[in-house]
This record gives sequence, structure tokens and C-alpha cells, in this order.
Amino acid sequence: MLRLSRIFQRGIATVDIHNFFKNSCERYDRIFSKVNIVKIGNGACVAELKIEKEHTNPFDGLHGGMIASMVDTLTSYALLTHKAAEGVPSVSVDMHVSFLKGAKCGEEVVINAETIKCGKSMAFAECCITNKATGEVIAKGNHTKYLINLNRFTL
Repeated sequence: MLRLSRIFQRGIATVDIHNFFKNSCERYDRIFSKVNIVKIGNGACVAELKIEKEHTNPFDGLHGGMIASMVDTLTSYALLTHKAAEGVPSVSVDMHVSFLKGAKCGEEVVINAETIKCGKSMAFAECCITNKATGEVIAKGNHTKYLINLNRFTL
């Protein structure tokens, strides 16, 4: 398994993110094992998920925590492919999620994450989660990240 720290040290490729995503079975990220990355690069990431029982709340709807985690993770992956921040580690500063409509077990969703602006120390991304069949917006999110300058740290 490729460690994320190695990605930061040598740059990043789409295949690296995809493999990291699929091989995260020992951490919290394991909830993304069934998320399929459709396209990634140039500061954007598009993924799909067929909602299964493990992604739902007690009412069989897509869990709000799962939605927030997808906003967090997929905007982060989008940022890792942006030309101004390729492979640069970052940490969350602020994240907002608006839950607009429910999604049920068995439905498919499309997650579209995009880097909006990337400066020297801060980056801003947006995410829209839609129902694949109807196109209806399920949730929207904004994510602000602090870019870590590794040159300031002694390794």
C-alpha cells in the first residue's frame, strides 16, 4: 500500500489517489471503499456511490456524516491534483455542508468536487452531491484548507 506521506514527497498521480482510496481499510477512510472515482485531475474529482446499508442512518437514508465525510475527502483529493498544490499536504480549516434532499439505500449519487481557489497557504473547494438518476441536488459543501509548507519543518 502506498502511504500518503510518500505521495507528498514525490508528487501525485491519479492512480496513487485511487489506490490510496481503495486501500484505506485500517482507518476511518474504509467507509469509502465502495466509492468509485470516475475522474480526477486538474483540481477536480468526480466520484459515484451506490448507497448501501453501511452508508445509511436508521431511516435508511444516506447518513449526514457520510455526506460530510465525502465532502471533506473528495475536495481534499481534488485539491491534491490542482497545479498550485499538487501533492501538498493540507489540513481542514473550515467546512460547511447544506443537506438539501434525502437519498435512500439503493440509489446512486454523483459527487463532484472542485478546487475554486488555491493560494500560497489557503485553498478553497466546493462539492455538489446529486442523485445520479434524477439530477436532484442532495447536498452542497464548501471546504477551506490550510496548505502545509514542508520546507518549514525538519524531517
